[in-house]
Amino acid sequence: MSEYKDEPLRFGGKEFKSRLIVGSSKYPDPAIMQKAWEASGAEMITVAIRRMNLATGGSLLDYVDRTRYTLLPNTAGCYTKEEAIKTSFIAREMGLSDMIKLEVIGDEKTLFPDTAALVEATEVLAKEGFTVLPYTNDDPVVAKKLEDAGAAVVMPLGAPIGSGLGIRNPYNIRIILEVVRVPVIVDAGVGTASDASIAMELGCDGVLMNTGIAAAKDPVTMASAMRHAVEAGRLAYVAGRIPKKLYASASTPLEGMPELI
Repeated sequence: MSEYKDEPLRFGGKEFKSRLIVGSSKYPDPAIMQKAWEASGAEMITVAIRRMNLATGGSLLDYVDRTRYTLLPNTAGCYTKEEAIKTSFIAREMGLSDMIKLEVIGDEKTLFPDTAALVEATEVLAKEGFTVLPYTNDDPVVAKKLEDAGAAVVMPLGAPIGSGLGIRNPYNIRIILEVVRVPVIVDAGVGTASDASIAMELGCDGVLMNTGIAAAKDPVTMASAMRHAVEAGRLAYVAGRIPKKLYASASTPLEGMPELI
């Protein structure tokens, strides 16, 4: 049995043993949501600030054990940098976290990010002491600009939010991994366990998902599958896969074997 012990995922002055981050929407009911969180092994839960009841703090928080899970507020639903920045400050003032999953949406149909506004908002929030995790497209140039703007993590999409299409452009993800020094966490598009495993096998530092678990026929079992997929993909990346070859290569070479006759 392997004796390999993985390094924790580090950002924002925190360490996480789990490399899977999960969401808090679209579940059939709160009980299933909590069981799915448990099955996922996640240590971080992302919550949408604009979809909470800001007057009371939101009933969602009643289901989150803050001694066990780190909250990652997000700016889902923000279409301008001003909205995203304001929502981030609201999250801080509510005492949720200085970490923020930053979303600035540029298109209502595809939910693709407005990358120019995203870079500008990242720079503002980083200077204000936030740990910024921006949701972006899979563009290596934008990823580098986000790092330069102060992002603690870069979160490229695997595919459009909620699409379940998996990693559509693994080559761009690989380039992003080469050009930035901060952790890279795939966010959006994961539909099943193999998608999560592929992201980790590419060398990504983690995966964030919501719909892939919450909208599954059995969210709790899917959460467990995603947990194992992330762990397996990470181990495979660390172990180092064999090179791909066009032709066959004998698994048991004849060289050096004794003559049988």
